[in-house]
Amino acid sequence: MAGRFEYKVEEIREGMIGGKMSGNKLEKVLNERAREGWQLRAITSVEVKGRIGPGGVEGVLITFERPLA
Repeated sequence: MAGRFEYKVEEIREGMIGGKMSGNKLEKVLNERAREGWQLRAITSVEVKGRIGPGGVEGVLITFERPLA
């Protein structure tokens, strides 16, 4: 029988109005999830709609996976 997994997707953006994504911020999230047993599956760059103004901000969706207990 194939392994069974659960998934978690997190949206990370640098700020509401824009700005470049910080490597430090991404690294912090990756390390926090690794301590919880999550393994990185994918990072996808996206334009995330902000609450201020008509445009979006640069961000990433991070997909994690871990075996079901």
